[in-house]
Formats: sequence, structure tokens, C-alpha cells
Amino acid sequence: MRKPFICGNWKMNTRSECGVALAKAVAAGIPAGSQVEVGVCPPACYLGAVGSSIAGSAVGLGAQNMLAEADGAFTGEVNSAMLNDLGCRYVILGHSERRQFFGETSEGVAKKTHAALAAGLVPIVCVGETLEEREGNQTEAVVAQQIEGSLAGISAEQLPTVVIAYEPVWAIGTGKVASPEQAEAVHAHIRKLLSDKFGSEAAEQVRIQYGGSVKPGNAAELLGQPNIDGALVGGASLKAEDFLGIIAAA
Repeated sequence: MRKPFICGNWKMNTRSECGVALAKAVAAGIPAGSQVEVGVCPPACYLGAVGSSIAGSAVGLGAQNMLAEADGAFTGEVNSAMLNDLGCRYVILGHSERRQFFGETSEGVAKKTHAALAAGLVPIVCVGETLEEREGNQTEAVVAQQIEGSLAGISAEQLPTVVIAYEPVWAIGTGKVASPEQAEAVHAHIRKLLSDKFGSEAAEQVRIQYGGSVKPGNAAELLGQPNIDGALVGGASLKAEDFLGIIAAA
């Protein structure tokens, strides 16, 4: 049984005081004995403050990105050791915004994934197609290419500790949502890709999140699909009530 995993990606949307208040409200709102894994990923500069505010709670801390290299002259970057120092449990890698605006490639994501695993972090590896690619019936091919490239060199033993987030680019921040059937079809395709590459035993253990305008009102139907194991939540994670509603749906 795969444990549902709901993670909030705050992107570049919070400041220290409101981020701490948000994280505390989320932690306080999770019922005792909850069977849902929960994480929040604030901007890098607030990881320390937010991490301190949820220490000892049911909410785990995550980062939105990291560099693969261990140390060196990389102005403005953070690496896995720094994230460990700050108490991070998760790190988002290869988000479509990183691919689109900063030129990240699946090859680069693979390097980061290896570094994250070596440091004991849980990588949340993002894949997804653009509207043009979906309308051109390229969804499965694009996702397959991203999965193949982003997980290059990963072993079957390592795979279960990786989280995959399927985020159709056309549904991120647009209010558009893939129907439960559309989302499930891609999630099932991803699971088959993983099974073909790593074996069914490892593939069945991998959690595949859906991301793309997830809200309390649509979460239950999406999360009720057989291969959707959680959500990587953007805008709705910025309001504790909405985020907790999604967690409740899980």
C-alpha cells in the first residue's frame, strides 16, 4: 500500500512571517494519526525559519531545487549538504518552470537526483507535457523521454525512494485541470514505464503525485484514481484551509 503524499510547492510567493504562520497552521490542522505524508517547500531563504516552526510536527520540510555539485564556486546555489543542514526531507527536481525558464534538462535532473539520493533526501522528480505536445498526441512520448532521462543510472533498489510528480504544464496555475481519467491514464503510463525499466516490484512502490491546479473541490476524485498517490500542490498550498482540505481528501 503506497502512503499518500501531499506536498506544497510555495514557489516564490511567501515572506518569512506569513510562511511561518502558514506552516504552523498546516501542522496544527493535521489530525493525530493521519495516514497522509505531508510536506511543504518554501523559498530557499526561508527554509530555516519554516523548518524551525514545524520541527517535531507531522509536516516535513522540502526545497524547491538544488545543485548536484558538492561544493565549489557556484554563486547563488545550494546543494544537498546545505539542505540537510536545514533539516530538509524532500527536494523538488526538474519542475516545468525550471525546465522552461532556466533551461534545465533531464540529464541535469538525473545528476541532481543521484546527489539527492546519496544525501538521503527524497527527490520529487517532475515530468509533464505542454499544451502543444498534448494536442499533438505527444504526451506519452514526452513523458517517457523525461522519465528515461531524469532517472538515468538509478537502480531498481533506489527507485522506491524516488517520488514522481506528473504535472501537465498546461494545467499549472491556469485553473485548467486534467480530468481524473486523463491524469490516471498518464500515471498508469508512467507506472508501466517504470515497470518495464526497473521491474514491477519496484514500480509498484513508487508514489506518483499529480500536480496542476489541485484544489479541495477536485482533490478527492483525482486522488481516488488507482495510480495517483498524492499531489504536488501550487497555489492551493498557500492557504492553510485549502491545503488541509486536499490533505483531508487524501
